[in-house]
Amino acid sequence: MQAIWRRATAEAIGTFFLVLIGPGAAMVNATTGGGLGVSGIALAFAFVIIAMVYALGHLSGAHLNPAVTVGFWSTRRFPGRDVAPYVAAQCLGAIAASAVLRAVLGPVGHLGATLPALAPAISVSGAFVIEWLLSFALMFVIMAVATDERVAPGFAPIAVGLTVGFCALTGGPLTGASMNPARSLGPAVIGMEWRAHWVYWAAPITAMIVAARVYDLLRPAGTQRSSVGDLLVGVEGPVMPSTRAALGDTTIDRSRPRRVSR
Repeated sequence: MQAIWRRATAEAIGTFFLVLIGPGAAMVNATTGGGLGVSGIALAFAFVIIAMVYALGHLSGAHLNPAVTVGFWSTRRFPGRDVAPYVAAQCLGAIAASAVLRAVLGPVGHLGATLPALAPAISVSGAFVIEWLLSFALMFVIMAVATDERVAPGFAPIAVGLTVGFCALTGGPLTGASMNPARSLGPAVIGMEWRAHWVYWAAPITAMIVAARVYDLLRPAGTQRSSVGDLLVGVEGPVMPSTRAALGDTTIDRSRPRRVSR
């Protein structure tokens, strides 16, 4: 079994670059007086997600998001003992990226913090609903590309990146379109921006748990790429073979090659 520290380090690196590029784009936009715009920021998020999932999907699963980790755990596709190391690594990576951005660009653009918009005014309850729906959409797509046998392999990074991009395009001006507690924590810690911070933990985590279960309810029997009990499922599918497969259980479908970390 691959050492947890290797996978956790991969998660920290991936989340570091997610925050460096995503919120970093928001800070560059503020510095340049709107040089990137909402579309540019959304594209930055989409591109960095695509790149990091391609780079790290086979190493750690490229969750890059505590809510995704909890969502997989809630459907028995991620071991409970690894939840805390993954979440800690993701949060540390995000905080480190925000610290770098603060040192390089200064205290501009609220460090890319996720905050309910003041104009138009978005209430805390409204922010919760927006973040919940965006997070639901993201996890619903992740469940499809990661766990459904009918989805062609190799498209997960693009599908997930585009989902993050369109969510950022629509929800970014309203709530920051976080969908990711670690992404929100980094700027909050370094920039001391704690307004409605609880929303950016409660909404993504609850929404992704629900989305994962809803997708499982909707899927026909026999279409799971990753069986319940897999040791570790990531955004691109199983990272390590299931316990039953390792024991030679012939009920596991081995017709498709699994991506096994080395």
